[in-house]
Amino acid sequence: MGKFVNPFTDIGFKRIFGQEVSKPLLLDFLNNLLKGERTITDLRFLDKEQPADYREDRSLIYDIFCMTDTGEKIIVEMQNKEQPHFADRCLYYYSQAVSRQGEKGADWDYHINAVYLVAFVNFHMDGLGDNFRTDVVLMNKQLNEVFSDKERFIFLQLPVFHKEAEECNDDFERWIYVLKNMEILDRMPWVAKDSVFRKLAEIGEVSNMTKDERIKYDAALRHYRDTLNVMRGAENKGHQQGLIEGLQKGRQQGLTEGRQQGLTEGRQQGLTEGRQQGLTEGRQQGLTEGRKQAILLTAKNLFAMGLSKEQIAKATGLSLTDLEKL
Repeated sequence: MGKFVNPFTDIGFKRIFGQEVSKPLLLDFLNNLLKGERTITDLRFLDKEQPADYREDRSLIYDIFCMTDTGEKIIVEMQNKEQPHFADRCLYYYSQAVSRQGEKGADWDYHINAVYLVAFVNFHMDGLGDNFRTDVVLMNKQLNEVFSDKERFIFLQLPVFHKEAEECNDDFERWIYVLKNMEILDRMPWVAKDSVFRKLAEIGEVSNMTKDERIKYDAALRHYRDTLNVMRGAENKGHQQGLIEGLQKGRQQGLTEGRQQGLTEGRQQGLTEGRQQGLTEGRQQGLTEGRKQAILLTAKNLFAMGLSKEQIAKATGLSLTDLEKL
């Protein structure tokens, strides 16, 4: 058990950012995130305004919903595991935060406040490349200008942030370093010169939890680790099985295609090229089959953990019909 809470658990993340006593920490983080654009002087939490189905597996996906003193809505979320159509899901929940601003009656003029979605992405997300931070806005394609400042997505891809404490150049990078390494830190850095990190050390220290808080945190930490281990095990097994099957299919297909091509271009050249092409296609087919088997195995493991079909469908991307067959 680390000295400080694991911010990749629901309770750890909410303890750092999602309670009234830690509001100064969230303000400091957001102001460093948006430094040079704007300054937020106050905010209030709006968790009760979120849809009832906003989150299912709290060990892997969770969020904080708040509003600034000037009316902007901010969703800060932690995504620990890749899921199908992740970008679409972000757009969906962003759209809900916009639509809930609608007012009844003919007097409403469709004025809305900006919505920011800040996503900590604890995996390599499609479309982000090797960028740690990606800002997405609504653009005028022809003019290459911002069309509206009411839509803003900020993705923070944690696996590509590799700086050590002494390499961090500003408070924003210090925040990211601490969040990524918090559970393994023996002491909180920068506490001597920064009151924010002193506050973070106080709130984040496990020994400062009450008995009930510690029980809930320990349970959340176990569930978080167990769920990740199940998924990683399924992925590794599926990858190995897919590689073996892919090599076998690749060799067979390579021999077949090599013989056919060898009739035209020469037997030796045909065998060589056939094997090469067959191995490539076989590996790809094997990996595809392996991923499919990994998803099915993950679903079975999640069934064994007691999750509902609806929860498993959201976690794996499988349809309810597919789950019925299991």
